[in-house]
Amino acid sequence: MASKGRGNFLKVKCLDCDNEQIIFDRAASDVKCIICGKTIVKSRGSKAKIIAHIEEVLN
Repeated sequence: MASKGRGNFLKVKCLDCDNEQIIFDRAASDVKCIICGKTIVKSRGSKAKIIAHIEEVLN
């Protein structure tokens, strides 16, 4: 039986414009801030690199 991938949704704040948005910590592609366009998540194949301030881990 294949193991299920686990991940968390995070509330993050953009370092440039302070916009808050919800992202997945294992994003399959890069994610940009919806306000200023700065990359806030870089995909790395498994756990993504978060380039923003993590405000909260959502369950």
